[in-house]
Amino acid sequence: MKRFANQEVKAAGILLMSVTGDSAEFLLLRHPDRWDLPKGHCEQGESLRHAALRETEEETGIPADQISLDENFLFKITYPVRYPATGSQIFQKQVNYFLGYLTSKPQLKLTEHEGAEWFRWNPPHRIQSQTIDPLLAAVAQHRGDLGD
Repeated sequence: MKRFANQEVKAAGILLMSVTGDSAEFLLLRHPDRWDLPKGHCEQGESLRHAALRETEEETGIPADQISLDENFLFKITYPVRYPATGSQIFQKQVNYFLGYLTSKPQLKLTEHEGAEWFRWNPPHRIQSQTIDPLLAAVAQHRGDLGD
């Protein structure tokens, strides 16, 4: 597969937050065995920002023009992955997460996940140690919401 030729895969996604007054919530999507965020592979020549907005719209139905990205936040995490089409070959996947704000919680149109849930923002969070928790900790530090 050409997309994986250099053994590094770039992906982008968004942690969506809805803030009302002093209350904030963030959106997680449900796979059968874990929580996830809207994200996906960058197409050839596509910017990380465009990929994150495109994938979020594709997976949640939330139009890109309803999402306000925090220009001062970008969280990167890299981990090994295998793709069925490439056999046992291991690739380094770098996922770049943006922080996006919504003015309200829109109706979701999920296309790749079995469910979704809005979680109350109350750091520190313990949801999934590999990717979700480090991202949420970075967002809490960025926002100055370090909690207890």
